[in-house]
Amino acid sequence: MNKINKCLKEWNATIEALGQGKQTILIRTYKTNLEEFLLYPTVSYALKDDFIKNFQKKHQSFIQENALPKKEDDKTEIKYYAKLENITEKSSLRIGSLRNFYIWTPEHVKSYLKGQKAQIWVLRIFKLKKPYMAEPTPGAIRYANLKQEVSLEGMKPVLSNEQFYKTLAVIGK
Repeated sequence: MNKINKCLKEWNATIEALGQGKQTILIRTYKTNLEEFLLYPTVSYALKDDFIKNFQKKHQSFIQENALPKKEDDKTEIKYYAKLENITEKSSLRIGSLRNFYIWTPEHVKSYLKGQKAQIWVLRIFKLKKPYMAEPTPGAIRYANLKQEVSLEGMKPVLSNEQFYKTLAVIGK
């Protein structure tokens, strides 16, 4: 049985955008050695004042609805697994051309990058057959290891093969 305990910590609205096919990439200032990971939802971004202005207008109601993850006591729901298909480096000036593949405003992304080259992580997202309620992972900022492994059996891709490979072809340019 295929199981995993490695997680990437990311803001819940971004995870839901990935999990619902509204976003297919993550834009980072760093690369990663992890080829696969669970998406562990965080909330810190939602606690900032006026955070909604950093998202494209067409996604703002979605962002408000998905700002916070589902919790039970101190446990957080994990619903998605990601496989890193490719990392492409792009100039911060060329990020706007990818705006159909992410929910942030191009201005916010440029501000985040601060002139650094962007590492475009192209992710294939799968929905777990059954959500997992994870215990807190204190201290971890980007990555975390869960105490227990999560089964990947029965998971389903968010995008069809055709949709995903079409997206991969456009982003890889």
